[in-house]
Amino acid sequence: MASETAIEGTTTEATATGTEQPQQHKLERKWTFWFDNQSKPKQGAAWGTSLRKVYTFDTVEEFWCLYDQIFKPSKLPGNADFHLFKAGIEPKWEDPECAGGGKWSVTCGRKAILDTMWLETLMALIGEQFDEADEICGVVASVRQRQDKLALWTKTATNEAAQMSIGKKWKEIIDVTDKITYSFHDDSRRERSAKGRYNV
Repeated sequence: MASETAIEGTTTEATATGTEQPQQHKLERKWTFWFDNQSKPKQGAAWGTSLRKVYTFDTVEEFWCLYDQIFKPSKLPGNADFHLFKAGIEPKWEDPECAGGGKWSVTCGRKAILDTMWLETLMALIGEQFDEADEICGVVASVRQRQDKLALWTKTATNEAAQMSIGKKWKEIIDVTDKITYSFHDDSRRERSAKGRYNV
């Protein structure tokens, strides 16, 4: 039978073997990191063929281990993307959770700022800091030659009140003063540079 003991302010759990394991801090839900490297696309390959599920986690400790070791956008090659989405949702327009949604986007010219905004967004997502957390699908960091981009994906593009609330909160979290724009996935499917529907 496991018993808990406190050692120097940290809680550990004694197992049946007598070894102590640090207590894991569970998150509200599971999250999945994805990676997509489009720098060398195969001739005629459909979008998403290079998208790979990397790891699903549900504790604070797993998150920090992954983030510290791997998941900083500044480490990515050009034309690559990191994604963090709720477990069970693929970072694709075609996913049923994303199909009727859209995204808030912000561009960034410096890698250090992108890393900071990425980390602040990840912590806000896994820490459930958004009032409309159920409306959020995930976030994408896209590294490009000219300008990097961060995009926060949501489920229901037509729910303007929810989108505006999410956009205002995200802008505060990433500490951006410039206007950020929300675009519908449906618009983006039809035209490459779709106009934004909402702004904050």
